[in-house]
Amino acid sequence: MKAPALLGNARLPRWLLPAGWPEHDGAPVLARIALEAGRVQSVRPASGQDERHPEAWNLAGTLVLPGFVDAHTHLDKAFTLPRMKKVQPGLLGAIDAMLADRVHWSPGDVRERAARGLQWAWECGTTQLRTHVDWWEPDTVPLAWPVMAELAQEWAGRVRLEQVSLIKLPLFEDAAQALRLARQVKATGPHALLGGFVHSTNWSENALRNLLVAAQACDLDVDLHVDEELNSAAIGLQTAARILREIGFEGRVVCGHVCALAAQPEAQAFATLDAVARAPITIVSLPATNLLLQDAVTGRTPRLRGLTLVKEARERGIPLLFASDNVQDPFCRLGSFDPVEALGTAALVAQLDDPFDDWSQALCRGDWLQRAPARAAPTLAGAKADLVLFTQADRHGWPSRSATRVVLREGRVTHGDAAPFLPR
Repeated sequence: MKAPALLGNARLPRWLLPAGWPEHDGAPVLARIALEAGRVQSVRPASGQDERHPEAWNLAGTLVLPGFVDAHTHLDKAFTLPRMKKVQPGLLGAIDAMLADRVHWSPGDVRERAARGLQWAWECGTTQLRTHVDWWEPDTVPLAWPVMAELAQEWAGRVRLEQVSLIKLPLFEDAAQALRLARQVKATGPHALLGGFVHSTNWSENALRNLLVAAQACDLDVDLHVDEELNSAAIGLQTAARILREIGFEGRVVCGHVCALAAQPEAQAFATLDAVARAPITIVSLPATNLLLQDAVTGRTPRLRGLTLVKEARERGIPLLFASDNVQDPFCRLGSFDPVEALGTAALVAQLDDPFDDWSQALCRGDWLQRAPARAAPTLAGAKADLVLFTQADRHGWPSRSATRVVLREGRVTHGDAAPFLPR
Protein backbone atom coordinates (compact mmCIF):
# COMPACT_ATOMS: atom_id res chain seq x y z
CA MET A 1 0.00 0.00 0.00
CA LYS A 2 1.30 3.43 -0.93
CA ALA A 3 2.26 5.68 1.97
CA PRO A 4 -0.02 8.68 2.50
CA ALA A 5 1.32 12.19 2.04
CA LEU A 6 -1.03 13.54 4.69
CA LEU A 7 -2.89 12.27 7.75
CA GLY A 8 -5.81 14.63 8.21
CA ASN A 9 -7.98 15.08 11.30
CA ALA A 10 -5.70 13.12 13.61
CA ARG A 11 -6.23 13.22 17.37
CA LEU A 12 -2.84 13.70 19.03
CA PRO A 13 -2.28 13.73 22.83
CA ARG A 14 -1.74 17.06 24.58
CA TRP A 15 1.83 16.20 25.58
CA LEU A 16 2.84 15.92 21.91
CA LEU A 17 1.39 19.26 20.82
CA PRO A 18 3.30 22.56 20.86
CA ALA A 19 2.43 25.33 23.29
CA GLY A 20 -0.42 27.48 22.09
CA TRP A 21 -2.14 24.72 20.13
CA PRO A 22 -5.78 25.78 19.60
CA GLU A 23 -8.62 24.10 21.42
CA HIS A 24 -12.31 23.54 20.79
CA ASP A 25 -14.78 22.67 23.55
CA GLY A 26 -11.92 22.11 25.97
CA ALA A 27 -10.02 19.65 23.76
CA PRO A 28 -7.11 20.20 21.37
CA VAL A 29 -8.24 20.60 17.79
CA LEU A 30 -7.42 17.82 15.39
CA ALA A 31 -4.07 17.74 13.62
CA ARG A 32 -2.76 17.64 10.07
CA ILE A 33 0.34 15.41 9.89
CA ALA A 34 2.31 15.83 6.67
CA LEU A 35 4.61 12.95 5.67
CA GLU A 36 7.49 12.87 3.24
CA ALA A 37 10.12 10.18 2.52
CA GLY A 38 9.08 8.15 5.54
CA ARG A 39 9.31 11.01 8.04
CA VAL A 40 6.93 13.52 9.57
CA GLN A 41 7.43 16.78 7.75
CA SER A 42 5.12 18.96 9.84
CA VAL A 43 2.28 18.92 12.36
CA ARG A 44 -0.32 21.69 12.13
CA PRO A 45 -3.94 22.21 13.07
CA ALA A 46 -6.25 20.43 10.63
CA SER A 47 -7.80 22.35 7.79
CA GLY A 48 -10.97 21.75 5.80
CA GLN A 49 -8.82 21.67 2.67
CA ASP A 50 -6.95 18.58 3.86
CA GLU A 51 -9.73 16.25 2.74
CA ARG A 52 -9.28 17.37 -0.87
CA HIS A 53 -5.60 16.41 -0.97
CA PRO A 54 -5.31 13.48 -3.45
CA GLU A 55 -2.92 11.50 -1.21
CA ALA A 56 -4.52 12.32 2.14
CA TRP A 57 -6.09 9.95 4.62
CA ASN A 58 -8.99 11.36 6.61
CA LEU A 59 -8.55 9.92 10.09
CA ALA A 60 -11.78 11.55 11.29
CA GLY A 61 -10.54 11.97 14.86
CA THR A 62 -8.67 8.66 15.16
CA LEU A 63 -6.22 8.63 18.07
CA VAL A 64 -2.57 8.66 17.00
CA LEU A 65 0.59 7.97 19.03
CA PRO A 66 4.25 7.60 18.08
CA GLY A 67 5.72 4.09 18.12
CA PHE A 68 6.18 2.60 21.58
CA VAL A 69 9.22 2.01 23.72
CA ASP A 70 8.85 -1.13 25.85
CA ALA A 71 11.51 -0.29 28.39
CA HIS A 72 11.61 -3.47 30.48
CA THR A 73 11.01 -7.02 29.22
CA HIS A 74 12.46 -10.52 29.65
CA LEU A 75 12.67 -12.14 26.22
CA ASP A 76 14.88 -14.93 27.57
CA LYS A 77 12.11 -16.09 29.93
CA ALA A 78 9.07 -15.46 27.70
CA PHE A 79 6.61 -18.26 26.93
CA THR A 80 8.17 -20.76 29.36
CA LEU A 81 5.09 -21.12 31.58
CA PRO A 82 3.38 -23.95 29.58
CA ARG A 83 6.20 -26.40 30.35
CA MET A 84 6.24 -25.71 34.09
CA LYS A 85 4.39 -27.48 36.85
CA LYS A 86 3.13 -25.73 39.97
CA VAL A 87 4.78 -22.37 40.66
CA GLN A 88 4.93 -21.13 44.24
CA PRO A 89 3.45 -17.65 44.73
CA GLY A 90 5.54 -14.50 44.91
CA LEU A 91 8.79 -13.25 43.43
CA LEU A 92 11.09 -15.78 45.06
CA GLY A 93 8.83 -18.66 44.07
CA ALA A 94 8.92 -17.48 40.46
CA ILE A 95 12.72 -17.26 40.60
CA ASP A 96 12.92 -20.87 41.83
CA ALA A 97 10.65 -22.05 39.02
CA MET A 98 12.72 -20.19 36.46
CA LEU A 99 15.96 -21.68 37.74
CA ALA A 100 14.47 -25.18 37.47
CA ASP A 101 13.39 -24.48 33.88
CA ARG A 102 16.93 -23.59 32.78
CA VAL A 103 17.64 -27.27 32.03
CA HIS A 104 15.39 -26.83 28.97
CA TRP A 105 17.26 -23.81 27.66
CA SER A 106 19.36 -23.97 24.53
CA PRO A 107 20.31 -21.25 22.04
CA GLY A 108 17.59 -22.51 19.72
CA ASP A 109 14.94 -22.56 22.45
CA VAL A 110 15.79 -19.02 23.60
CA ARG A 111 15.94 -17.74 20.03
CA GLU A 112 12.52 -19.14 19.12
CA ARG A 113 10.81 -17.69 22.18
CA ALA A 114 12.57 -14.31 21.99
CA ALA A 115 11.89 -13.95 18.27
CA ARG A 116 8.21 -14.66 18.90
CA GLY A 117 8.16 -11.88 21.48
CA LEU A 118 9.84 -9.46 19.08
CA GLN A 119 7.31 -10.31 16.38
CA TRP A 120 4.45 -9.57 18.76
CA ALA A 121 6.09 -6.29 19.77
CA TRP A 122 6.58 -5.34 16.11
CA GLU A 123 2.95 -6.02 15.29
CA CYS A 124 1.60 -3.88 18.14
CA GLY A 125 3.70 -0.83 17.18
CA THR A 126 6.81 -1.02 19.37
CA THR A 127 9.94 0.56 17.89
CA GLN A 128 12.34 0.10 20.83
CA LEU A 129 12.45 -2.79 23.28
CA ARG A 130 14.81 -3.45 26.18
CA THR A 131 15.27 -6.98 27.48
CA HIS A 132 16.98 -8.14 30.66
CA VAL A 133 19.01 -11.35 30.45
CA ASP A 134 19.60 -13.48 33.57
CA TRP A 135 23.33 -13.65 34.37
CA TRP A 136 24.03 -15.92 37.34
CA GLU A 137 27.67 -16.98 37.00
CA PRO A 138 30.65 -14.61 37.28
CA ASP A 139 32.84 -16.49 34.80
CA THR A 140 30.27 -17.70 32.27
CA VAL A 141 28.38 -15.57 29.79
CA PRO A 142 24.76 -16.83 29.77
CA LEU A 143 23.72 -18.66 26.62
CA ALA A 144 20.90 -16.14 26.04
CA TRP A 145 23.33 -13.20 25.91
CA PRO A 146 24.81 -13.82 22.42
CA VAL A 147 21.38 -14.86 21.15
CA MET A 148 20.02 -11.41 22.04
CA ALA A 149 23.01 -9.75 20.38
CA GLU A 150 22.27 -11.69 17.19
CA LEU A 151 18.58 -10.78 17.33
CA ALA A 152 19.50 -7.11 17.86
CA GLN A 153 21.35 -7.20 14.54
CA GLU A 154 18.60 -9.10 12.75
CA TRP A 155 15.87 -6.73 13.93
CA ALA A 156 17.85 -3.52 13.35
CA GLY A 157 15.75 -1.08 11.37
CA ARG A 158 12.51 -2.59 12.66
CA VAL A 159 12.79 -2.78 16.47
CA ARG A 160 15.79 -1.38 18.33
CA LEU A 161 16.64 -4.18 20.75
CA GLU A 162 18.73 -3.36 23.83
CA GLN A 163 20.01 -5.99 26.25
CA VAL A 164 20.73 -5.64 29.95
CA SER A 165 22.84 -8.02 32.04
CA LEU A 166 20.59 -8.96 34.97
CA ILE A 167 23.37 -9.92 37.42
CA LYS A 168 22.71 -10.75 41.05
CA LEU A 169 24.20 -8.09 43.29
CA PRO A 170 26.68 -10.31 45.21
CA LEU A 171 28.69 -10.82 42.01
CA PHE A 172 29.72 -7.15 42.29
CA GLU A 173 31.07 -7.51 45.83
CA ASP A 174 34.62 -7.70 44.48
CA ALA A 175 35.60 -4.52 42.63
CA ALA A 176 37.89 -6.31 40.16
CA GLN A 177 35.16 -8.78 39.26
CA ALA A 178 32.66 -5.96 38.90
CA LEU A 179 34.97 -4.26 36.40
CA ARG A 180 35.48 -7.51 34.49
CA LEU A 181 31.71 -8.01 34.19
CA ALA A 182 31.26 -4.44 33.01
CA ARG A 183 33.93 -4.91 30.35
CA GLN A 184 32.19 -8.05 29.07
CA VAL A 185 28.96 -6.10 28.71
CA LYS A 186 30.77 -3.20 27.04
CA ALA A 187 32.31 -5.56 24.48
CA THR A 188 28.83 -6.66 23.37
CA GLY A 189 28.17 -3.34 21.66
CA PRO A 190 26.45 0.02 22.13
CA HIS A 191 23.05 -1.63 22.64
CA ALA A 192 24.19 -3.39 25.85
CA LEU A 193 23.78 -2.08 29.39
CA LEU A 194 25.07 -3.17 32.79
CA GLY A 195 22.35 -4.32 35.16
CA GLY A 196 21.81 -5.92 38.51
CA PHE A 197 19.20 -7.37 40.84
CA VAL A 198 19.08 -5.24 44.01
CA HIS A 199 16.90 -6.71 46.76
CA SER A 200 16.90 -6.85 50.55
CA THR A 201 17.76 -10.58 50.39
CA ASN A 202 21.11 -9.81 48.73
CA TRP A 203 21.67 -6.23 49.87
CA SER A 204 25.19 -4.79 49.89
CA GLU A 205 25.96 -1.10 49.54
CA ASN A 206 29.54 -2.00 48.65
CA ALA A 207 28.42 -4.23 45.76
CA LEU A 208 26.03 -1.56 44.45
CA ARG A 209 28.79 1.03 44.56
CA ASN A 210 31.16 -1.31 42.70
CA LEU A 211 28.50 -1.89 40.03
CA LEU A 212 28.00 1.84 39.44
CA VAL A 213 31.71 2.66 39.57
CA ALA A 214 32.45 -0.11 37.06
CA ALA A 215 29.74 1.20 34.74
CA GLN A 216 31.22 4.69 35.01
CA ALA A 217 34.69 3.36 34.20
CA CYS A 218 33.39 1.56 31.08
CA ASP A 219 31.11 4.40 29.97
CA LEU A 220 28.04 2.17 30.31
CA ASP A 221 24.47 3.09 31.08
CA VAL A 222 22.83 1.07 33.84
CA ASP A 223 19.45 -0.62 34.27
CA LEU A 224 18.62 -2.09 37.68
CA HIS A 225 15.88 -4.19 39.23
CA VAL A 226 15.56 -2.30 42.52
CA ASP A 227 13.49 -2.89 45.67
CA GLU A 228 11.07 -5.25 43.97
CA GLU A 229 9.37 -5.97 47.28
CA LEU A 230 7.03 -4.48 49.84
CA ASN A 231 9.68 -4.32 52.55
CA SER A 232 9.68 -0.82 54.02
CA ALA A 233 13.32 -1.29 55.07
CA ALA A 234 14.54 -1.70 51.46
CA ILE A 235 16.92 1.14 50.60
CA GLY A 236 18.28 0.18 47.18
CA LEU A 237 16.79 3.15 45.33
CA GLN A 238 17.71 5.63 48.05
CA THR A 239 21.30 4.37 48.12
CA ALA A 240 21.65 4.31 44.35
CA ALA A 241 20.62 7.97 44.12
CA ARG A 242 23.19 8.91 46.76
CA ILE A 243 26.04 6.95 45.19
CA LEU A 244 25.34 8.37 41.74
CA ARG A 245 25.63 11.85 43.17
CA GLU A 246 28.82 10.99 45.06
CA ILE A 247 30.63 9.56 42.02
CA GLY A 248 29.29 12.14 39.57
CA PHE A 249 27.79 9.48 37.31
CA GLU A 250 27.54 10.76 33.73
CA GLY A 251 25.32 8.11 32.16
CA ARG A 252 21.64 7.26 32.47
CA VAL A 253 20.38 4.86 35.14
CA VAL A 254 17.01 3.14 34.91
CA CYS A 255 15.50 1.77 38.10
CA GLY A 256 12.72 -0.73 37.54
CA HIS A 257 9.98 -1.82 39.96
CA VAL A 258 10.90 0.17 43.16
CA CYS A 259 7.76 -1.26 44.80
CA ALA A 260 9.10 -0.68 48.31
CA LEU A 261 8.32 3.03 48.01
CA ALA A 262 4.63 2.15 48.36
CA ALA A 263 5.27 0.37 51.67
CA GLN A 264 7.34 3.12 53.28
CA PRO A 265 6.15 6.05 55.43
CA GLU A 266 5.45 8.99 53.14
CA ALA A 267 8.21 11.15 54.57
CA GLN A 268 10.79 8.44 53.83
CA ALA A 269 9.43 7.65 50.36
CA PHE A 270 9.18 11.32 49.40
CA ALA A 271 12.73 12.02 50.58
CA THR A 272 13.94 9.19 48.34
CA LEU A 273 12.00 10.53 45.35
CA ASP A 274 13.42 14.01 45.97
CA ALA A 275 16.92 12.48 45.77
CA VAL A 276 16.00 10.55 42.61
CA ALA A 277 14.79 13.79 41.00
CA ARG A 278 18.31 15.20 41.40
CA ALA A 279 19.97 12.12 39.88
CA PRO A 280 20.16 10.84 36.27
CA ILE A 281 17.47 8.24 37.04
CA THR A 282 14.45 7.10 35.05
CA ILE A 283 11.86 4.95 36.82
CA VAL A 284 10.11 2.10 35.03
CA SER A 285 6.92 0.75 36.55
CA LEU A 286 5.78 -2.80 35.77
CA PRO A 287 2.16 -2.92 36.93
CA ALA A 288 1.05 -6.36 35.71
CA THR A 289 3.93 -8.39 37.14
CA ASN A 290 4.07 -6.44 40.39
CA LEU A 291 0.36 -6.88 40.99
CA LEU A 292 0.74 -10.63 40.51
CA LEU A 293 3.92 -11.11 42.57
CA GLN A 294 3.67 -8.67 45.47
CA ASP A 295 1.68 -9.70 48.55
CA ALA A 296 1.12 -13.09 46.90
CA VAL A 297 0.06 -15.98 49.15
CA THR A 298 -1.79 -19.12 48.05
CA GLY A 299 -5.52 -18.97 48.80
CA ARG A 300 -5.45 -15.38 50.06
CA THR A 301 -6.65 -12.25 48.31
CA PRO A 302 -3.78 -9.73 48.18
CA ARG A 303 -4.22 -6.65 50.34
CA LEU A 304 -1.47 -4.51 48.80
CA ARG A 305 -1.13 -3.32 45.21
CA GLY A 306 2.61 -3.57 44.70
CA LEU A 307 2.75 -0.53 42.41
CA THR A 308 5.33 2.18 42.96
CA LEU A 309 4.50 5.85 43.54
CA VAL A 310 4.02 6.83 39.91
CA LYS A 311 2.10 10.06 40.49
CA GLU A 312 4.52 11.32 43.11
CA ALA A 313 7.46 10.55 40.82
CA ARG A 314 5.90 12.45 37.94
CA GLU A 315 5.12 15.42 40.19
CA ARG A 316 8.85 15.72 40.86
CA GLY A 317 9.74 15.68 37.18
CA ILE A 318 11.23 12.18 37.32
CA PRO A 319 11.01 10.47 33.90
CA LEU A 320 8.67 7.50 34.29
CA LEU A 321 7.74 4.74 31.86
CA PHE A 322 5.37 1.77 31.99
CA ALA A 323 6.47 -1.50 30.40
CA SER A 324 5.41 -5.09 29.76
CA ASP A 325 7.97 -6.92 31.93
CA ASN A 326 7.37 -10.68 31.94
CA VAL A 327 5.12 -12.39 29.41
CA GLN A 328 3.70 -15.88 29.91
CA ASP A 329 6.38 -17.12 32.29
CA PRO A 330 6.33 -17.93 36.04
CA PHE A 331 6.61 -14.24 36.94
CA CYS A 332 3.53 -13.27 34.90
CA ARG A 333 1.21 -15.72 33.16
CA LEU A 334 -0.40 -12.89 31.17
CA GLY A 335 0.87 -10.41 28.62
CA SER A 336 1.40 -9.95 24.89
CA PHE A 337 4.39 -7.57 24.55
CA ASP A 338 1.91 -4.73 24.03
CA PRO A 339 2.91 -1.91 26.42
CA VAL A 340 -0.57 -0.39 26.06
CA GLU A 341 -1.77 -3.27 28.24
CA ALA A 342 0.63 -2.15 30.96
CA LEU A 343 -0.76 1.37 30.87
CA GLY A 344 -4.31 0.04 30.92
CA THR A 345 -3.53 -1.85 34.12
CA ALA A 346 -1.81 1.17 35.65
CA ALA A 347 -4.69 3.47 34.75
CA LEU A 348 -7.01 1.41 36.95
CA VAL A 349 -4.65 0.50 39.77
CA ALA A 350 -3.04 3.94 40.12
CA GLN A 351 -6.24 5.84 39.23
CA LEU A 352 -4.54 7.81 36.45
CA ASP A 353 -6.31 10.83 34.99
CA ASP A 354 -6.20 11.48 31.23
CA PRO A 355 -4.44 8.28 30.13
CA PHE A 356 -4.35 9.36 26.48
CA ASP A 357 -3.66 13.08 26.72
CA ASP A 358 -1.11 12.81 29.54
CA TRP A 359 0.06 9.35 30.58
CA SER A 360 0.47 7.91 27.08
CA GLN A 361 3.88 9.55 27.00
CA ALA A 362 4.95 6.89 29.51
CA LEU A 363 4.88 4.47 26.54
CA CYS A 364 6.52 6.66 23.93
CA ARG A 365 9.36 8.68 25.45
CA GLY A 366 12.44 6.85 24.27
CA ASP A 367 14.45 9.96 25.12
CA TRP A 368 13.84 9.13 28.78
CA LEU A 369 16.15 6.13 28.35
CA GLN A 370 19.01 8.15 26.89
CA ARG A 371 21.80 9.94 28.70
CA ALA A 372 21.30 13.14 26.67
CA PRO A 373 18.91 15.64 28.27
CA ALA A 374 15.29 14.79 27.53
CA ARG A 375 13.43 17.01 25.13
CA ALA A 376 11.44 19.60 27.04
CA ALA A 377 8.87 19.79 24.26
CA PRO A 378 8.66 16.51 22.32
CA THR A 379 7.40 16.71 18.76
CA LEU A 380 6.63 14.42 15.85
CA ALA A 381 8.06 16.87 13.32
CA GLY A 382 11.29 15.52 11.84
CA ALA A 383 10.87 12.05 13.34
CA LYS A 384 10.32 8.79 11.48
CA ALA A 385 6.68 8.29 10.57
CA ASP A 386 6.37 5.32 12.94
CA LEU A 387 2.82 5.82 14.15
CA VAL A 388 0.03 3.83 15.78
CA LEU A 389 -3.58 4.63 14.88
CA PHE A 390 -6.24 3.37 17.30
CA THR A 391 -9.22 2.86 15.05
CA GLN A 392 -11.87 1.97 17.65
CA ALA A 393 -10.85 3.98 20.72
CA ASP A 394 -11.68 7.50 21.83
CA ARG A 395 -9.65 9.82 24.04
CA HIS A 396 -12.05 9.49 26.99
CA GLY A 397 -11.98 5.69 27.25
CA TRP A 398 -8.51 4.89 25.87
CA PRO A 399 -6.82 2.46 26.31
CA SER A 400 -10.10 0.55 26.20
CA ARG A 401 -10.82 -0.75 22.68
CA SER A 402 -7.18 -0.22 21.74
CA ALA A 403 -6.43 -3.71 20.40
CA THR A 404 -7.62 -2.84 16.89
CA ARG A 405 -5.05 -0.53 15.37
CA VAL A 406 -3.16 0.41 12.24
CA VAL A 407 0.63 0.48 12.53
CA LEU A 408 2.71 2.65 10.21
CA ARG A 409 6.46 2.21 9.80
CA GLU A 410 8.09 5.07 7.94
CA GLY A 411 4.62 5.97 6.75
CA ARG A 412 3.70 2.55 5.35
CA VAL A 413 1.16 0.14 6.81
CA THR A 414 2.70 -2.95 8.38
CA HIS A 415 -0.28 -4.07 10.45
CA GLY A 416 -4.00 -3.41 10.46
CA ASP A 417 -6.66 -2.28 8.00
CA ALA A 418 -6.31 1.28 6.74
CA ALA A 419 -9.07 0.96 4.12
CA PRO A 420 -11.54 3.27 5.97
CA PHE A 421 -9.03 6.14 5.74
CA LEU A 422 -8.25 5.90 2.04
CA PRO A 423 -9.43 8.58 -0.43
CA ARG A 424 -12.70 7.75 -2.18
